[in-house]
Formats: sequence, structure tokens, C-alpha cells
Amino acid sequence: MDVKLVNPFIESFLTVMPQLGFSDIKKHGVSIKDKKLKSIGVMIILGIVGNIKGNVVYGMNIESAKKIASKMMMGMPVNELDDMAQSAISELSNMVTANASMNFSNIGINTNISTPTLMYGKDFEVKMNADKVLCVGILVDNIPIEINIAFDKIIQ
Repeated sequence: MDVKLVNPFIESFLTVMPQLGFSDIKKHGVSIKDKKLKSIGVMIILGIVGNIKGNVVYGMNIESAKKIASKMMMGMPVNELDDMAQSAISELSNMVTANASMNFSNIGINTNISTPTLMYGKDFEVKMNADKVLCVGILVDNIPIEINIAFDKIIQ
């Protein structure tokens, strides 16, 4: 996958997360996965259409999701991934993907995004639309997040 299709997501994390109070954001590895993504606890799926078509799936474990939700809710304790915490995590994925969409626009690639779908639990998997999925690991204040990118059509 062309790096210009990955960088908008990484740049988005570097832009959005400090606005929410996170200070240490860094890339933490890149790997290729097959089309079946095994859940690590929480998965948020967004569709992308336009000059590129596909999906992005953000993955994290439940403890990481609770820590991020707590920070987004001004430090309110999050003991379980209730509706409020789920809403915060979904909104984060929406903010990051919308920012990535603007980054794509800045390089001449027009995109639109769907609303996020959040799933969580144990032992489930998501089947992606492409045979290969690029997974970029991000550490946000030492909280691991996966960005799984699968584009099945690119129109320049």
C-alpha cells in the first residue's frame, strides 16, 4: 500500500490526540494482516468512499478504551465500557478519521466517511473487504491503538 494512503491517518493521530490532552503520540510498528481481524477487545469500524474505497478499523483492548474514554471525559473514572465511554471512543474514531479525510483532501484525494460502528467483547473477528490489511500501531501516552487500513479501490 502506498505510504500516501497511510500517512493521513498517522498525521491525524498526531493532530487530534494532543487536542484531547494526550502528549506522547508515536508510531509503534507496521504489519500486514489477512482479511480476518481478530478482536483485541474493542473495534471501531468506519467506511471510506470517494477516490478511495474501503474501511479503517481502530482496535484496542478494553482497558485502553477505558483509559482513553476517561481522558476524553476530563478524567472521570471509567470502570466499565458503558454507553458514555463507548460514545467517547466512537467520537474519537470519528474525529481522527474526519481529520484523515481532510489530510487526504490536501493531497488531492477526495473521501467521505461513514459513522463509526463500535463492537467490543471477547473472541470475535471482523472480515475486511480486502485480502490484505495494513496495521499501523500507535502508542498514545503508552496506550496501544491499532489502525487497520483496507482499501479495495483507489481512483486517482
